[in-house]
Amino acid sequence: MQLYEKYVTETVDEKTGRLTKIDFHIPDDFNFGFDVVDFWGKNTPDKTALLWVGEHHEEKTFTFSDMMRLTNKTANYFRSLGIKKGDRVMLILRRHYQFWFSIVALHKIGAIVIPATDQLMKKDLVYRFNLAGVSAVVISSTGSIVDEAEKAFEQCDVKTKILVGESRDGWHDFDAEFQAFSDEFKRGEGVDATYKNDAALMFFTSGTSGYPKLVMHDHAYAIGHFITAKWWHNIDGNGVHLTIADTGWGKAVWGKLYGQWLMGNCVFVYDFTRFNADDMLSVIEKHKITTFCAPPTIFRFLIKEDLSKYDISSIKYATIAGEALNPEVYKQFLSLTGIKLMEGFGQTETTLTLANLLHMNPKPGSMGMPSPQYKIKLITADGRLAANGEEGEICLAGPTVMLEYCNHPEETAQTMRVHDDGRTYVHTGDLGVMDEDGFIYFRQRIKRMIITSGYNVYPSQMENIFDAHEAVHMSCVIGVPDPYKIQKIKAFVVLKPGFEAGDAMKKQLLEYCAKHVAKYAMPYDIEFRQDLPKTLVGKVAYRVLEQEELNKMAAAKAEEAIEQN
Repeated sequence: MQLYEKYVTETVDEKTGRLTKIDFHIPDDFNFGFDVVDFWGKNTPDKTALLWVGEHHEEKTFTFSDMMRLTNKTANYFRSLGIKKGDRVMLILRRHYQFWFSIVALHKIGAIVIPATDQLMKKDLVYRFNLAGVSAVVISSTGSIVDEAEKAFEQCDVKTKILVGESRDGWHDFDAEFQAFSDEFKRGEGVDATYKNDAALMFFTSGTSGYPKLVMHDHAYAIGHFITAKWWHNIDGNGVHLTIADTGWGKAVWGKLYGQWLMGNCVFVYDFTRFNADDMLSVIEKHKITTFCAPPTIFRFLIKEDLSKYDISSIKYATIAGEALNPEVYKQFLSLTGIKLMEGFGQTETTLTLANLLHMNPKPGSMGMPSPQYKIKLITADGRLAANGEEGEICLAGPTVMLEYCNHPEETAQTMRVHDDGRTYVHTGDLGVMDEDGFIYFRQRIKRMIITSGYNVYPSQMENIFDAHEAVHMSCVIGVPDPYKIQKIKAFVVLKPGFEAGDAMKKQLLEYCAKHVAKYAMPYDIEFRQDLPKTLVGKVAYRVLEQEELNKMAAAKAEEAIEQN
């Protein structure tokens, strides 16, 4: 019996080998730390759980026995600092191996984990600390995030501050302190007991206003990623899996923790700062990665390399998510490697919802078919069930979806709605079209959003920042198509009387932005206008500006073609 069979029952089509149904039977006291990590630590102690490679190619290997002991030490250490069940703890740890020690330890304690990216600025952190009620942080000493956090602490009530890496006054030193604690940690009892429906994990996403919301998941959510690992990533427990994702984003627990360790598989982590295709291919070759998942942007860079210089034949399966997959990228990667890119789709609020699962023949350009884990509908703007070929909002019902948006009951009610069949459906805010074979194609987001290099950027939030500058009368931020980033960010600005447009003002505004937004959200250009186009009701017509940029790109491409001829 496989470990996962304690928690899920699969129904598989005998002819095709496809998964057709899945049933969950998760015990009330399920805890990923005790029931998965410690299970493997006791039953396969010498099996590799985590293979970590640092930026300078230093290596560390952790077995499941190591992970059991080290997460127990970390749990005892955190408890000694006053962290207890229900406390909200933010982890900003990039791809450091201490992230795995910390998240599993916090699960064992019953504290609520809040992963975050190290690209946040003071303003971002103040908002997140206060909304989430963060009482403790575990932060990497790499980069400027510690400086930003210390500025934010002045406006927040964060009691416990733990630093990974270098030591610093006023901070607990994780690396120097945690090893002194016991490597035994017992499952909590009484008020310290944890249950599958207790809150365990929270991720920030965005609301319709453009400001981040806080998605809350329970302990059972971890089992929801069984399909992600076995049926999408094609993990069998005997390979080495690499998902390219920073631990500050939800994709990390999708591809670097829950499903992979439920299957008893080795997770590979490359703790790089800046992506380099040649370097990544060399790492894949050296460490013989068997299953690989990354956003389309990464594959665009990989196919530009001379792949014949690298032996990446160890890769048996590749998956892709985070952005819409360009069919041309699919075709080129298939031609170069013989591997089909199996696209999937999900949200922070859910697990994998649409996918090209194992034994399916993908249709390039499609996100795949509905996961057997969910009941999925496409609902038209007037509330009807969309016909094949008709656009509708992707809505889903099933287990292991979010509990709520923390402190946002109205947003929760708007997103989680009871339908006529009595089920509660998550309204994703994404529009899609289903073909006659049941494959779903992404059309657009109902909520206005820019996706750049796999990161979500919310125009209204950017515009609020621009509009707060003393020289700005009004602004509009859009995404412009880009072959590498999917979209790059451009701002249109109308200045107040008395301020002069030009390079000096552009420089001033970009420097201002750099102090208030994450690096990935920085505009590549600012264009000054006397006025901005408006809709009939007086709102800025951002679609007009988007079309203008598309027209410019088309004209430039046509002119280039004429010159070449």
